[in-house]
Amino acid sequence: MDTIFIHDLRVETRIGVHDWERKLPQTVRLDVELGLPSDKVFLSGKFADTIDYSAVVERLRAVATDHPHQLLERFAQAIADTVLGEFNTPWVKVRVAKLALVKGVKEIGVAIERHRN
Repeated sequence: MDTIFIHDLRVETRIGVHDWERKLPQTVRLDVELGLPSDKVFLSGKFADTIDYSAVVERLRAVATDHPHQLLERFAQAIADTVLGEFNTPWVKVRVAKLALVKGVKEIGVAIERHRN
């Protein structure tokens, strides 16, 4: 299984079920793994045969900025839907974490894996 990974991407978003959580932007951490569409890039060495990870990062930041949902679960699904719909990947794993939300806990979050239909 060949992947591109983006780890420890910090994005600003307004998310949470409580009003106080949605009043100010908060930083969430994203870890995303994308399945490469084929192994062609390893032989060709051509940029056109891979996924532009900088474009993925830019798009993830945009999704975070425009995210209207309250739950991390829905945010993770929005990330997965965006990656599957806009980039040529057969599958994606998404991990979203709120940082230091609860005293004594470094991060709380959700992890999902989705495949293209």
